[in-house]
Amino acid sequence: MDSDYGVPRELSDTQRQRTLYQPELPPCLQGTAVRVEFGDATTAADPASAHVIGQNFPHTYGQSLAHFLRATAKVPDAQIITEHPATRVGVVFSGRQSPGGHNVVWGLYDAIKAHNPHSTLLGFVGGTEGLFAQKTLEITDDILSTYKNQGGYDLLGRTKDQIRTAEQVNAAMTACQTLKLNGLVILGGVTSNMDAAHLAETFAESKCPTKVVGVPVTLNGDLKNQFVETNVGFDTICKVNSQLISNVCTDALSAEKYYYFIRLMGRKASHVALECALQSQSNMVILGEEVAASKLTIFDIMKQICDTVQGRAEKDKYHGVILIPEGLVESIPELYALIQEIHGLHLHGVSAENIPSQLSPWACALFEFLPPFIRKQLLLHPESDDSAQLSQIEIEKLLAQLVETEMNKRLKDGTYKGKKFNAICHFFGYQARGSLPSKFDCDYAYVLGHVSYHTLAAGLNGYMATITNLKNPVNKWRCGASPITAMMTVKRWSHGPAASLIGKPAMHPATVDLKGKAYELLRQNASSFLMDDVYSNPGPLQFDGPGADAKAITLCVEDQDYMGQIKLLQEHLDKVKRIVKPGCSQDVLKAALSAMASVTDVLSMMASHSSSGPTHPSELNN
Repeated sequence: MDSDYGVPRELSDTQRQRTLYQPELPPCLQGTAVRVEFGDATTAADPASAHVIGQNFPHTYGQSLAHFLRATAKVPDAQIITEHPATRVGVVFSGRQSPGGHNVVWGLYDAIKAHNPHSTLLGFVGGTEGLFAQKTLEITDDILSTYKNQGGYDLLGRTKDQIRTAEQVNAAMTACQTLKLNGLVILGGVTSNMDAAHLAETFAESKCPTKVVGVPVTLNGDLKNQFVETNVGFDTICKVNSQLISNVCTDALSAEKYYYFIRLMGRKASHVALECALQSQSNMVILGEEVAASKLTIFDIMKQICDTVQGRAEKDKYHGVILIPEGLVESIPELYALIQEIHGLHLHGVSAENIPSQLSPWACALFEFLPPFIRKQLLLHPESDDSAQLSQIEIEKLLAQLVETEMNKRLKDGTYKGKKFNAICHFFGYQARGSLPSKFDCDYAYVLGHVSYHTLAAGLNGYMATITNLKNPVNKWRCGASPITAMMTVKRWSHGPAASLIGKPAMHPATVDLKGKAYELLRQNASSFLMDDVYSNPGPLQFDGPGADAKAITLCVEDQDYMGQIKLLQEHLDKVKRIVKPGCSQDVLKAALSAMASVTDVLSMMASHSSSGPTHPSELNN
């Protein structure tokens, strides 16, 4: 019911204590002046995509990076905004609930009111459907009082999570015009921020004065690129799940007779599974990216697990914990192909009960091989983005059954001489989504709310609020805004040496980097995790004392801070300009020419290489 939104919550003692926590602001966001430095015009990470993106987003492509500056910063061409007329801003939850979402609203509200007490923040009730229907709730101190540092999205709610069709875009624009909004802030993941980019372009083309800003909020952790280091909610989800996994590890070690197969949320990418594996040090994690890269079949994976079970049995160990990302089912080639065929029949209006009889011979054979429960789940109608209903497909149970069958066969054949294999399956999906946010997510979300206001105050449209250098303390965070179009690519496909661009510009979910430092850390410890039971329990979420300031391992091991590195490069280039001026010595000029020629040759080669790799069409659904 609409009347349930924004009502004061009944809070436990712990929840009440959390509402008193006030997140810290970085120096660049303190005070009532907005100080912004605009960098160079942005481009696409893949140079080959730049022209296509520019054609599709003529009004919002190629905009400059924005850096927000502290009061003591000495930047001659910085823009200082001291006048803040009363403004009207709307905010909408457009994605699955993620711990910390409420703090984005709180931070946005505090920033709006700090710069002009007469400004108004309107929350759209019921997500994007509420936006289309113009259902709003004016955010006030009283309404926020029991939602500060709290989990869930029940302050405003969420619904369909899309602003995609012409009808939806027009309804959103009508709502913004009718409500006289100066800005619209959209919280969500990859798809929601892509919708924000399209909305911003349409608004600019239609001369609608509302500016659109996106905020990276998704528990999947897959909205990652050079500008976005992590997402609101990922830290909490991984900490809560890691404690649950670690409890199961302790249980396994105590009983010494069960193998636990644990499926984790995260959609198609395996970021949650990787982080939880590093925190809990579970015996095994099967990353979808590894499976896809090695083209492993379901039987290859089964054999890997069976060989692990047999190897551990030789050490008199009959227990273990195996982590499985929910997106694994779409990383296994034969299962992905089967799902695509089923979805194609759905699109042609074939009912679920008639689909099996219309499958191709090979797909029908695979379908009939699978257990009845998996068949039923694979027949579910696809999501709005044409992906499978991953949370409903029990891939962990399928693997457990296949492993049990194979181990019984090995036992009967005499190739395995250990005890009977016993499996217990879990899906850790919804347990963590409504958790109280971690201290990091409370801080990160609140600061992003402030950054969103600064972005609107600077008059920017089609940008995402971004913060880098996140592994360091809050006072060292670098706050800015990045054009969403700079995060887009156009997928390529090639049957031969020549790759051609296909599809439309889009942001694509970032998968686990198999050359990255986080994956390298996992591989370095994989054999020890597998055989030595070096389980680690991070314990419950900590809000104070030891552990409160801990951050995700995958965040801390990477050397990021892209915004800081961009500024450092600019400083070096400025220094070269100051040294190499008309009148400088011939030796200085020759040295500069030689060095710059070498640098440009290397960069040209790297740019050419990045735009030549073929991409399989299956990734277009990402």
